[in-house]
Amino acid sequence: MVTVLLLPLVFTVVLSSTAAAQTVNADLKMLMIDTAVGPESIAFDSRGEGPYTGVSDGRIIKWGGHNSGWQSFAFPSQWSEELCDGEEIHMEEKCGRPLGLQFNKKTGELYIADAYFGLLVVSPEGGSARQLATEAGGVPFKFTNGVDVDQETGVVYFTDSSSRFQRWENEVVVATGDSTGRFMKYDPETQQVTILVSGLAFPNGVAISHDRSFVVVAGTTNCLISRYWLQGPKGGQFEPFAELPGYPDNIKRNADGEFWVAINREKIRLGGDVVMAPAAVKLSNKGKVLKVLDGTVMSPLSEVEERNGTLWLGSVLLPYVGVYGN
Repeated sequence: MVTVLLLPLVFTVVLSSTAAAQTVNADLKMLMIDTAVGPESIAFDSRGEGPYTGVSDGRIIKWGGHNSGWQSFAFPSQWSEELCDGEEIHMEEKCGRPLGLQFNKKTGELYIADAYFGLLVVSPEGGSARQLATEAGGVPFKFTNGVDVDQETGVVYFTDSSSRFQRWENEVVVATGDSTGRFMKYDPETQQVTILVSGLAFPNGVAISHDRSFVVVAGTTNCLISRYWLQGPKGGQFEPFAELPGYPDNIKRNADGEFWVAINREKIRLGGDVVMAPAAVKLSNKGKVLKVLDGTVMSPLSEVEERNGTLWLGSVLLPYVGVYGN
């Protein structure tokens, strides 16, 4: 059964030229970000503190509650306050653009997929992030994107969306059908990167299944979620998991083992037939659609993080993190 969350529209906020008009729902709380935009991915630490998110000026920021607001937590080692503070997309290549985020709950370290600086990690205290990997198989990363951490082994799974184009060229990646993306893993014990699947069309978000038997990978260009088997008789196989009505971004698993997939925008079909996509879908661990989050809640979305019945919503374009639910 599919449940569609349809909520009443209230008013429209017109944002900067980087974002379209935003419909805001009465039940949506907005954690406004004053100095930057684009909270792409959301993560909470092992103490339940946060959320933490990466924004357009290259920093990772942490929500300290309504009294403290957003506070700087981490930044790439190349980051300069003088150069980058408050900057947006035109300085990405120099200041970085953190996309996927995930904590190792045992060590407290935060892993960061930075579009320009590769796979990074920062200590539980924050500060300057350490660069772990910038290439695999002799091919440099151009568009490091999604990340998840196996909480048992500490192995980090991540994507590089293209070996040809950078993040600011993301529309070109889709338009050209570029298939130079890769899905990889990083082992912190050996400090080695292994390419698991290559030749992918815009691989994006990743999430490990609850039983750690497989990893799901979002394919933005193909509007497809695929599954890479880590264990069992299909170990090493990469197969379709779910088709989507729009272009997927990040994936996050909830406590029940289900997957929330954020949909950045609608799918456009040839012949002018436009199918309006929801803002996100929740999938079972078998790839079945369980729930649809309608775009009237918040759109466009880049991530949905579910915690105790509350949805924490990220968007690569908007100037706030959305909170919907309890």
